[in-house]
Amino acid sequence: MINILKQNWTYLVGAIIGGIGGYLYWFYIGCSSGTCPITASPTMSIIWGAAMGSLLLSFFKKGGNEE
Repeated sequence: MINILKQNWTYLVGAIIGGIGGYLYWFYIGCSSGTCPITASPTMSIIWGAAMGSLLLSFFKKGGNEE
C-alpha cells in the first residue's frame, strides 16, 4: 500500500487540491439558478475538481518504461 502511494502521490495531491478548488468554486461562484450540471451541487463540483486536479498534476509526473 505504501509503495502504491509513493508511486502515485501526484494524482492524490492533485485530487485533493482540485477537490478543494471545486468546493471553493461552488461556494463563491456556483450556479444561482441551480440548473448547471457541474456547479449546482457541491458534490459534483468536488468530484470534477478532483478529476481535473489529478489530470493536471499527472502532466508533471515523471514517465518511464516500467516494463
